[in-house]
Amino acid sequence: MRTTLRTRTGRAAVVAVAAGALVLTACSGDDDNSDGDGGKKGSDKGSSASSGVTLPKLNGQTIEVAAVWSGAERKAFISVLDDFEKRTGAKTTYVPAQDPIIGFLESKVAGGAPPDVAMLPQVGAIDQAVANKWAKPMGKAARAELAKNYGKGWQDLGAVDGKQYGVYFKAANKSLVWYNNQVFRNAGAKVPKTWKEFLATAQTIFDSGVTPVSVAGADGWTLTDWFENIYLSQAGPDKYDQLAQHKIKWTDPSVKEALTTLGQLFGNQDYIAGGAKGALQTEFPASVTQTFTGGDQPKGGMVFEADFVGINIGQTKAKIGTDAKVFPFPAVGTASPAVVGGDAAVALQNNKGAQALLTYLASPESARIWAKAGGFISPNKSLAMSDYPNAVQRGIAKALIAAGDNIRYDMSDQAPQAFGGSPGKGEWKALQDFLKNPKDVAGTQRTLEKDAAKAFKS
Repeated sequence: MRTTLRTRTGRAAVVAVAAGALVLTACSGDDDNSDGDGGKKGSDKGSSASSGVTLPKLNGQTIEVAAVWSGAERKAFISVLDDFEKRTGAKTTYVPAQDPIIGFLESKVAGGAPPDVAMLPQVGAIDQAVANKWAKPMGKAARAELAKNYGKGWQDLGAVDGKQYGVYFKAANKSLVWYNNQVFRNAGAKVPKTWKEFLATAQTIFDSGVTPVSVAGADGWTLTDWFENIYLSQAGPDKYDQLAQHKIKWTDPSVKEALTTLGQLFGNQDYIAGGAKGALQTEFPASVTQTFTGGDQPKGGMVFEADFVGINIGQTKAKIGTDAKVFPFPAVGTASPAVVGGDAAVALQNNKGAQALLTYLASPESARIWAKAGGFISPNKSLAMSDYPNAVQRGIAKALIAAGDNIRYDMSDQAPQAFGGSPGKGEWKALQDFLKNPKDVAGTQRTLEKDAAKAFKS
């Protein structure tokens, strides 16, 4: 059995942060209290300063790192690897992995050439890598760096059966809605706090002549995030934990209620940029950029997704905090939901280079590079808040570091990858079909349950 928080009754998949802190900080606009270099003054420093990570010399060694990141995310991560090369003398090779990464790694292992390190974007993928005997436990130096810089919850999420395998280098707050501030101003729209207010805001934006919401339907994982936020807020954390572990079926009335609620948005074609057909052809990066281009007539006024939206906004002329603002996912039940995800580095080869890279990725030095580039949040508590480029991301990062039982780990990332993390299959496909036909709640439930039962059984 996996010995992480997510397998324990009542605390499954709990990671970090009090929801109240998220509400107070996520709506930040301009940074009025910055110092000269764009950092916040005083108490925004990391909670435990680091004297610098110690790494071995690795001259002549080549380390392959596999990840599914592309575009701006890939570029930012390669900058991190470049710094590792300078510190150690090693050469790194970025191996672009196909999604799902477990299937990609299976072919590499079968061919006798697995990468040294893989960045696994699902909790379930770590379980599978360990069960398949691909993953190698973290060494002493890597564990020490992890213990120094990470809270126990994040450490536990990378452990299986008491052994540490993964370091969560990149985290994601998946309960955020980003909006075009000019669109809101022109429409006279207010930032919503509840789902009812969210739908009313969407109507206000529509009445102003702009389609309210940009949806990345071509990427099924974004649709799972829509469902999870609604479900967590509406059904509550206990039900969320039960569904995540398939202790209740997807035909449960609570799932019907959440899908019906989501259908209030998906069922109104006027609210979705391009309608369902257009949304299903829209990939995640485009869903963001089309919200913040086109002047005061963008294709969408709002886009829902995690803090990493920031890196895609950076590809437009919009400035985060003024042109692009953010609010917490609206409360469907009594409180706004707080769902998180993350990418963990796991060694697949037993060598000095792989362990050194895990040590480096557990350090604030590595996190600092991507943090400064934007579109990145780290669970590393030693990273200074001033390393984030704007007040919005600092607020989200502060909330992530705060300890608490109010957040749940991304549900689909906890599931077997065949159900929760595969394009054209399982939950991704079922929710894409639901976007096409949001009236078929019962049929969607049956499909989800059939696919979930098969995946969890295997």
